[in-house]
Amino acid sequence: MTQKWALTKRAQYLAVYKSGKAWADNLIEIKALPNGFEFSRCGFSATKGLGKAVVRNRMKRLLKEIVRLTPIKAGWDIVFIVRRSAVPADYHQLKESIDRLLARAHLLRDKDEMVGTGVN
Repeated sequence: MTQKWALTKRAQYLAVYKSGKAWADNLIEIKALPNGFEFSRCGFSATKGLGKAVVRNRMKRLLKEIVRLTPIKAGWDIVFIVRRSAVPADYHQLKESIDRLLARAHLLRDKDEMVGTGVN
């Protein structure tokens, strides 16, 4: 069962890669593209260069949890790409990295935008 907030198709990822704007630091790279919907969709990419499947899946699980708890503006397709230097990083380092990148990209929701959404 697919979730509406997830990028699930290769074509969706390729559109973000081709036309999206990128921001990066030493742990994570994000690419974002407006999607025209009332919600944002996120995708996660971890290449084989990071390590075996256990390592790649762990990184994606950590990123998914961080993004789930982060208030992101509506109307964007965002791909989070894990860099090799992120493998030894812990949850808090990854969270700081994602928060910093989303702030640079102006994709974090303001307190005014969170009124009535059920998010505290």
